Amino acid sequence: MKTLAELQAIKEKMKDKVILREGVNQLRIVVGMATCGIAAGARPVLNAIVEAVNENGLQDKVTVSQTGCIGLCQYEPIVEVFEAGKDKVTYVKMDAEKAKRVVEEHIKNGKVVVDYTISLDKQ
Repeated sequence: MKTLAELQAIKEKMKDKVILREGVNQLRIVVGMATCGIAAGARPVLNAIVEAVNENGLQDKVTVSQTGCIGLCQYEPIVEVFEAGKDKVTYVKMDAEKAKRVVEEHIKNGKVVVDYTISLDKQ
């Protein structure tokens, strides 16, 4: 367990890197960060998304945020992409590498990575 001072130092260190915020950008990426998501590996997924958005210069186009329980614990880590005028896309069983691919292909180039989405035929 980290002390409060250690946690505060980590927060300050990450401030410049993190683009987690509320916003009205064209695209919004939401990572499920409830206990089940964190236990399944959502923290590295969130970090990979933030890094990929920064590396691709998409900070002005994309808002990255976190939420609590999405309600599909067996599919964690879950990432949802919201884009104005389009249906929500839900990515499941994510990891850092998949997250980077989603940013590159879906967020940057507009092509949904269907292999990582949830659908009735995958259940």
